[in-house]
Amino acid sequence: MSAWLPSAPCTPGACVEPAAPVVAVPRAVLRLTAVTALLLAGVVLSPLGGRIPAEWVRRWCRTVVRAVGVRVRFTGGPAPAGGLLLVANHVSWLDIPLLAAVRPARMLAKTEIRRWPVAGALAARGGALFIERDRLRSLPGTVARIAHALDRGAAVAAFPEGSTWCGRAHGPFHRAVFQAALDAGVPVQPVGLRYRQDGQGAGTAAAFVGEDTLLASLWRVARARGLVAEVETRPVIPPGAQPDRRALARAAQPVTPAPAWTHAVLLAPRAPGVQGMTRAR
Repeated sequence: MSAWLPSAPCTPGACVEPAAPVVAVPRAVLRLTAVTALLLAGVVLSPLGGRIPAEWVRRWCRTVVRAVGVRVRFTGGPAPAGGLLLVANHVSWLDIPLLAAVRPARMLAKTEIRRWPVAGALAARGGALFIERDRLRSLPGTVARIAHALDRGAAVAAFPEGSTWCGRAHGPFHRAVFQAALDAGVPVQPVGLRYRQDGQGAGTAAAFVGEDTLLASLWRVARARGLVAEVETRPVIPPGAQPDRRALARAAQPVTPAPAWTHAVLLAPRAPGVQGMTRAR
């Protein structure tokens, strides 16, 4: 297990419920086509870098999410300017454009994302900071790189759970990335992400967990009807408000992590009438 990317007990079979109701297949295909076109446009324009106004980037990110059929609701105030560490719970690949819609930032990402079609090239050209999750000895150097970017006034976005969870249960925030904010003396912007369908409670249609493939998750989201992403910008944690990275990680956690006993329940085979993680909380 890596200090950066710990494993979560969530799996598609145990946690992800089929999206219902669904849209017709032709409409889902149109949604995927629109998203692909937007991502390709992003790759083409990415060399312009900082010359693109931040507001245009935010609008583009929101358009990407809406193009796949997901409505977005933002609550809370705007993120501050200057060096800033944005942190959020991690449920889906949709989290990436949603967090950038709060404030464009350099994304902290696992190296596997670099190999994703289209999106990988976009992340690389967008200045993503890639992590070699199997090399624990590279951790101090990665923290130093993040701190350097923050100290130079950049925003860096991270998902400190280290792995995606299904959205109905959540993991604890791991503290390593918060050391970079302490070293650079910058504030932390916590963001809470939640996905609902048809006005119900937190759903799992948007989840991208376990051995799920990106294509399978894309198709599930594109076929979902009435999927809503809720993005809550929490109060900023100013520099010096917490004594150490452990306390800072706890203060930044936007959702309550699953208790330890839940993990055993989630990993157990389903029994009749039991919905795995969807009933664990």
